[in-house]
Amino acid sequence: MDEPSMPTSPAGTTPPPPPSSPPGPPTPPIPLAELLASKDLGLRRIAGPAEAELLWVHTSEMADPYPYLLGGELLLSAGVLLTDPDHYVGRLVEAGAAALGFGVRPVHETVPGALIEACDRQGLPLLEVPPETPFTAIARAVWRLMAEARHRELRRVTRAQQALATAAARPDPVPAVLHQLATQLGGRAVLLTARGEEVHAAGRRLPPEPAGALTRLARVVARQRPGSPASATDTHGDTHLSAYALGGGDGLVLALAAGRRESGDHTVAGIAVVLLSLLAAPHQGADAAGRSAALVRMLLGATPAEVAPLLGSTGPWTVIHARRTDGTPADALTAGALGASLGTALVDAGRGAGEAVRLLLPLPGAAAGPLPGMAPEDEAARPPQEDGAARPPQEADTIAPQPGWTLGASAPTPVTALDAADSLAARALAHAQATRAPLTVDAPVSGLAALVPPEEAAAHARALLAPLTAPLADTLRCWLSLHGSWDRTAVALGVHRNTVRQRIGRCGELLDADLDDMDVRAELWFALRQG
Repeated sequence: MDEPSMPTSPAGTTPPPPPSSPPGPPTPPIPLAELLASKDLGLRRIAGPAEAELLWVHTSEMADPYPYLLGGELLLSAGVLLTDPDHYVGRLVEAGAAALGFGVRPVHETVPGALIEACDRQGLPLLEVPPETPFTAIARAVWRLMAEARHRELRRVTRAQQALATAAARPDPVPAVLHQLATQLGGRAVLLTARGEEVHAAGRRLPPEPAGALTRLARVVARQRPGSPASATDTHGDTHLSAYALGGGDGLVLALAAGRRESGDHTVAGIAVVLLSLLAAPHQGADAAGRSAALVRMLLGATPAEVAPLLGSTGPWTVIHARRTDGTPADALTAGALGASLGTALVDAGRGAGEAVRLLLPLPGAAAGPLPGMAPEDEAARPPQEDGAARPPQEADTIAPQPGWTLGASAPTPVTALDAADSLAARALAHAQATRAPLTVDAPVSGLAALVPPEEAAAHARALLAPLTAPLADTLRCWLSLHGSWDRTAVALGVHRNTVRQRIGRCGELLDADLDDMDVRAELWFALRQG
């Protein structure tokens, strides 16, 4: 058998269930009919429905393989421990298995009749595997079919991407992209406002009831309240519905309806969401002409404060650093999709492999006055304070974790201090990666620390930390923010844990302080937050 030996469960007990939401495979599902069409395998369906979709292949001779199934498997077995076919099939159906392949000989000369009846009764496809067909040959055939399906999907997505990009270059890009998207998906594509008003549409018109259901689904993702999902799906009869929120502040939504749903549809729709988010930016206040003017003026010597109004906001601003959770580099389209989800077109994804994506996010509806706790005369000169500790952001309805991304964000900052905020966002991202948090937000100084005049606090910090070099101070700051964890600090800084130990030991020597003392740590943390 394939699974490790496990203790036998006491009578009457039930093994632990498999995960309720297993991760999906990286390839499209394979119809059972395609596998049965492989004549060289000699497989024959002898019970159960004719239609099923295979996600995996698994071989097991366990009396109850339920705990080891994820769902969607073609389970292969010779029935070595089969004693109660009805219970066995019931457990497979409960685990979400797609089909059962039963190998005849040497254990059973034929497929047991009780097993055939149980599969028919409980709706599980049952395949007879002839003696000359090894189970590994079946697994190899399924993987081959999956590879072919994946290749077909990638070719389809590539063609769709090229077609959508060509449409985006037309003089009427938004209607052209919608028309091409409707053609690719074989359905209806509509751009709606948050109130359900149609801006543009393409493809065959829907009957009133599915059209109403699509409008209601679009309102679910319209960004009018905190926590709105980025996408949603539904069905109405035989019509598959989906809705995607576009980036920006007016809640534009791409709504799709199609009579069929094919592998790759979600990817094609995602490409269209990125393009439409950029193309619709003028309707959402992110004026492309203004951004170009800001860039030109910066190149010609204007200050950030002078060009900020051209970007649609006078501040405060939040700097965000982002990396893909799985470690893969982010291309321009992927970074653009992140910017669209966060509601900004100010995205920097071209700094080279291994570098974080950087985004500049104006806070909507921010007052033109100073930040909380800041005197008006100090607003332009005072940089943001740092805090490596993970805390919920003050603007929780503005910045939300994004699936597949790890984010680090600065506290809201005036435009004159964006360079300091950029460093704080980088530290927040390192903290998020070390703690495996989807989002870490820098927070301004508050509480008792805020009662000390900034000038006196900065002078004390300079004197206390004078013996430390910049790398040592950064290491100490990171180590304290992670509660003295050697491993997490090493992950955050990208160095070996022994290097962290050596640096912290050196800090203790230079400062002539016991870094295990909580009072010492508190004073150093206060000082490090000033610089």
